[in-house]
Amino acid sequence: MAIYTNLYLLVFLPAVLIIYEIVPKRFRWCVLLAASYALYISFSKALVFLLIGTSVFTYLIGRRMGTLADECQAELATCTDRKQKSEVKKGFQVRRRHVLLLGVLVLLGILFYVNYYNFVAENINFLLGPLGHKLPMAKVLFPMGISFYTLEAIGYMADVYWERYPAEKHVGKMCLFLSFFPQIMEGPIARYPDTSDALMAGEPLKADNLSEGFLRIIWGLFKKMIVSDRLSYLITYIFGNYKDYHGSFIILAAVGYTIQLYLEFSGSIDIVIGSGKMFGVTIPENFNQPFASQSAAEFWRRWHMSLGNWFKNYVFYPVTVSSRVKNWNKKARKKYGKYWAMVGTSAMSLFPVWVATGVWHGAGWKYLFYGMYYYVILLLGVALEPLKQKRNEYLGISPDMWWFKALRIFKTWIIIFVGELFFNAKDLSAGFYMFFSMFRDFHISSLWIYFPDAITTGDVVAIVAGCIVVWCVGFAKEHGVDVKGKILHAATPARWCVFYAIIFLILIFGAYGTGYQPVDLIYAGF
Repeated sequence: MAIYTNLYLLVFLPAVLIIYEIVPKRFRWCVLLAASYALYISFSKALVFLLIGTSVFTYLIGRRMGTLADECQAELATCTDRKQKSEVKKGFQVRRRHVLLLGVLVLLGILFYVNYYNFVAENINFLLGPLGHKLPMAKVLFPMGISFYTLEAIGYMADVYWERYPAEKHVGKMCLFLSFFPQIMEGPIARYPDTSDALMAGEPLKADNLSEGFLRIIWGLFKKMIVSDRLSYLITYIFGNYKDYHGSFIILAAVGYTIQLYLEFSGSIDIVIGSGKMFGVTIPENFNQPFASQSAAEFWRRWHMSLGNWFKNYVFYPVTVSSRVKNWNKKARKKYGKYWAMVGTSAMSLFPVWVATGVWHGAGWKYLFYGMYYYVILLLGVALEPLKQKRNEYLGISPDMWWFKALRIFKTWIIIFVGELFFNAKDLSAGFYMFFSMFRDFHISSLWIYFPDAITTGDVVAIVAGCIVVWCVGFAKEHGVDVKGKILHAATPARWCVFYAIIFLILIFGAYGTGYQPVDLIYAGF
């Protein structure tokens, strides 16, 4: 029961809303928890016990760290001198660190086995095959959403360890946080304070929240069903038969897949955020007009923001402030100067982030390459920034010049399109084949005379028109126009005209349009 299906939108979600409203306030969190597990069972069946086990384990790890913190404070109260207090703090800190390490290793171990064991075993067998040693391949069932809820659980553990907030004492609250049904399939990845209190509050349904949530849901359906799903066949066809195409078709595939992925992922996140909003739960945003970015670094601050923030908070910052990196930076400044120390520090801090980003997306060399692709580009951006500033000063170029902004945006698009070409390729070798084939036999006129049979003129019109609408809304938001607020605060007839217009467009060009075929969520597989 995916979040874009009629079963979810017309039966499951309304039923949960009704039950939630009629149940007493103190039990409403139970309704959300039961609904979350019911939805999870619908697509992962018995693997719901892994989700429950992860939730309980995360709760226990947090409680143990909280108990050690309380014991530390009690023992400090009995200390008489500063040296003794320092020793007590260090002792408890080591014990708490061991508990955190246990929790992280267990959760990452489960994630590794489920997602990556067969990939690692396959490559080890390739290397050790001549020696006659082989690792057995595992038959593993994929628990939906495991990459998302595992990162949420690890983030919670780390925050409790750093004493950013106390350990949760209500196991049900932890279970609901990690399993809330709109988020469980595709995220976004929330931090514990983002949603935990609102989920447990049991506030009554409000007309404003229902209206805002409804608008967000139908906008998400518009992006997914009218544009992304109709693009899917063309993109799948070209990527699946990549050796038959070259030049303009490969560029079309790269650009088309990027549009498909963005509108499908952001559309599904709209449905997630809208569903949460109906219950009064504000789920973190995951996109902020990423294609208005003027650099690859800015793109990743606007694209899949919850994942980027997670890596920034729990990988990048800890590495940057670690004693090893600090000591290296101090020595490098004296030996090589500030510039090379800065570049070296950035290289050490960014490397684990982009290895993890690549690996998080899947088990395969193409995903690791994808992470390294952005690692190199971002590191080059850091290294070349002083030279860029000197160039701009010499040529008298202001970063605010419209043509300079447009040029930077176009450059960023090229970086994004090439990255997504490798991301969606069958494997790494196919990605390189497609990349180099872009530069041969380039005939743009062929695009207008050939499409696979299932891509009709109507499909093209719907896709282009849908993209224009999405671009116009994004352009307005980028320039400070609160499109959602204007619609929600408009007069009732005008507001419902917008609602009905979007619904009819979905029905005509999406759900019941000629040739429409629903497509599974891409990020649900990560």
